[in-house]
Amino acid sequence: MRVSLWIVTFLLLFTLTVAPVPSMAGREDHFEALKRFSQILDMVEGHYVEPVSKKELIDNSIKGMLEELDPHSTYLSPEDFKEMQTETEGRFSGIGIEISQDQGRILVVSPIEDTPAYKAGLLAGDLILEIDGESTQEMTLMDAVKRIRGEKGTTVNLLILHKDSNKPEEVAIVRGTIPVVNVKTQSLEDGYLYLRLTKFQESSTRNLRDSIAEYQKEHKLKGIVFDLRNNPGGLLGQAVSVADTFIEKGTIVYIQGKDESSRKDFFATKNDNEVTVPMVTLINAGSASASEIVAGALQDHNRSLLVGERSFGKGSVQTIIPLSDGSGIKLTTALYYTPSGRSIQAQGIEPDLRIPFVAADKDDDASMRKRFTVREKDLSGHLENGQKAKKDKKDKDAEKAKEMLSRDNQVRMALELVKSLPRLREIK
Repeated sequence: MRVSLWIVTFLLLFTLTVAPVPSMAGREDHFEALKRFSQILDMVEGHYVEPVSKKELIDNSIKGMLEELDPHSTYLSPEDFKEMQTETEGRFSGIGIEISQDQGRILVVSPIEDTPAYKAGLLAGDLILEIDGESTQEMTLMDAVKRIRGEKGTTVNLLILHKDSNKPEEVAIVRGTIPVVNVKTQSLEDGYLYLRLTKFQESSTRNLRDSIAEYQKEHKLKGIVFDLRNNPGGLLGQAVSVADTFIEKGTIVYIQGKDESSRKDFFATKNDNEVTVPMVTLINAGSASASEIVAGALQDHNRSLLVGERSFGKGSVQTIIPLSDGSGIKLTTALYYTPSGRSIQAQGIEPDLRIPFVAADKDDDASMRKRFTVREKDLSGHLENGQKAKKDKKDKDAEKAKEMLSRDNQVRMALELVKSLPRLREIK
C-alpha cells in the first residue's frame, strides 16, 4: 500500500468549528451541483452500454472525488479498510512493497526488507508499468494494490522499469505471508549498536526499546547507528514514541490543518527508556512519512547526525474516518512540521552529510573466496563445541558485522562518525 502517515482516529485530533451559514447564493450553487450530479447519475444508470448499479456508480464517484484531491486521499471499501487494519498490526499477504502514484504512474516507494519484492530486486523509484499483463496507466492506486496482493503461493507478474534503466524488465514474484520484523540489530563493534527500523507499526517502539535493553545486558552502550533507510513510515504515534526514546524534552512534531486552531503538538516526555548515547541516523529516498518525522526531530534537536541521501518528502497527514457500512475514507487533513517549523512536504529531509550509497563489487577477490570456501562449521549437522559456544557466538557476530561494513559504505561511515561524535562535540 502507498506510503501513508496513518492517524487512526475519528477526527478527535482536530477542533471542530461551526461553519458559518451559507448565503442564499451559496445554497443555490450547492443545490445546482447536486441536481447536476443526480441527473448524470440517472443518465449513466439508464443508458450506459452495460448494466451498472446506482451503488457502484456512487462508490466510484466517491473514489474519484477523493483521489482527485491528492495522491494519498482515497476511499476504502470494507475489504480495503480491514486490510489496512491488518497491515498496521504487522502481518498481511502479498509481495511486500509500498507503492504510491505519481502523475498517473505506479511508483515503488520502498520494498519491505526480507520480503518477496525485496528479494526479487525491486527498488525505491522503480515504475510498475504492468501487473499481470495489464497496463497501470489508467489504474487507481487501490486497484494496483488489490492486483498485487493475493493468496500466499500465487504468482504476480510485474513489468518493472528501474530508475536508471531504459528497458523494462518482467519480474515474476511469488506472494507470501509478510510477517514484518520491524526492528533488526547488529553489534558493529563492542558497544556500538546498529539499529534498523523497517516500519512504524503498533509494536515498533516496544521492539526497538527491547532490542536496546537486550544489547545492554552484554555491552556497555557507547553509540548507535540508527538506520531509517527504505523505511516507508506508518503510524504517527509510533513515530512520536520512537523519537521520544532519544529526545529528552521539547517538541517532536506538530500537525496543522486548514485552520490555525487545528494545530496539535506532540512533545517528548521524561521516561525510563531514554537513550542518551551519541547517534548517527541513516536516511535515503525510501525514508518517508514517519521516518521523516523522526529524522527531522533528531536533526532539529541536534540529537543525531543525519547521513545518506535526501528523504522522500511525504509531509501530509491522513485521517482514517470509518463509515457505518464498514468502509471508510482516508483523507489528507493536515501537514506535519518538524520542531523548528519546517514542512517536509515535497521537500524531504536533507542529511547533514550527503553520502550516496555505493554498491560493493560482488565479483571482487574477497567475495569470490567467501563464495567458494567451505569449512566444517558450514556443513549441515556438524558437531558443536560446547566449551567454545560463547566464543563462537561472538566470532559469528563479528563476522556478520565485518560483512555488513564491507558491503555498506554508509554504515561504515556512520560507525566512524558515531565513534568520533563525543570528541567532535568537545571541540565544538
